Amino acid sequence: MRPDNQSSVSEFLLLGLPIRPEQQGVFFALFLGMYLTTVLGNLLIILLIRLDSRLHTPMYFFLSHLAFTDVTFSSVTVPKMLINMKTQHLSIPFEGCISQTYFFIVFADLDSFLITSMAYDRYVAICHPLQYTTIMSQSVCVMLVAGSWVIACACALLHTLLLARLSFCADNTIPHFFCDLAALLKLSCSDTSLNQLIIFTVGLIAIMLPFLCILVSYGHIGATILRVPSTKGIYKALSTCGSHLSVVTLYYGTIIVLYFLPSSDNTNDHDIVASLLYTVITPMLNPFIYSLRNKDMKGALRKLLSKSGAVHACPSTSLGR
Repeated sequence: MRPDNQSSVSEFLLLGLPIRPEQQGVFFALFLGMYLTTVLGNLLIILLIRLDSRLHTPMYFFLSHLAFTDVTFSSVTVPKMLINMKTQHLSIPFEGCISQTYFFIVFADLDSFLITSMAYDRYVAICHPLQYTTIMSQSVCVMLVAGSWVIACACALLHTLLLARLSFCADNTIPHFFCDLAALLKLSCSDTSLNQLIIFTVGLIAIMLPFLCILVSYGHIGATILRVPSTKGIYKALSTCGSHLSVVTLYYGTIIVLYFLPSSDNTNDHDIVASLLYTVITPMLNPFIYSLRNKDMKGALRKLLSKSGAVHACPSTSLGR
């Protein structure tokens, strides 16, 4: 493309969700409720793990970081989407768009690495129970989380630097509710072959490699469970993995549908719906999965509620005296 057909883009327009104008109010209320549920639910998980000493274990250490990641992951895209739906002010500055892309990739990759760390924790707990405390020491857990942050930030920085060097044409309309990397590359007037290569390479490192590690971990877990002679032992092993397996299915299921099973019709709408699943729906469901399927979390919640009830009962008792 000739240079005179290019222009310096100072902002982008986010078209948002493919919904009718008369339905904007209903969907605004729906997604606002879902976002508040995500934030409050995941903050509750962090609070419970912080307050209950019984939850100071590697599994819940990773879970608290996953809950924080889910809150920030949703907060990268959903507030801007809600503002656009409410005000119909669809623009986002160029710098803001690049920043949103960076943080979106950071927390998407971080989610993947943390879920993998949780799978490794379950593998050690079930397949090597006698060495569990030695293998999953505090230093190892901290190293796994710190390493996840470093790799996620490095991957996101690489994508962002390559994106920032591109030129963009006069068309600055993004048919999405956030600054999706793939959508931005389609708007570029520059050669994006290097960007596409990096997306493929980093995708293998940040998504497929962790997914394979999870499959291997649960393969060993399954083989170990089948060797357990008692039904009670099998049930106990499955109960410790059930919540995590649900999260793995939700997270990687939507990514596989989005990137590996593309729809031939209404591809853009298909991508938006799939993006909504893992940026809005999955982070919202995680607290319910871990609270409804986990006895330790339910016990910690009952303990917190009983303490709260006792605190409220004390003033009324003293007044009665």
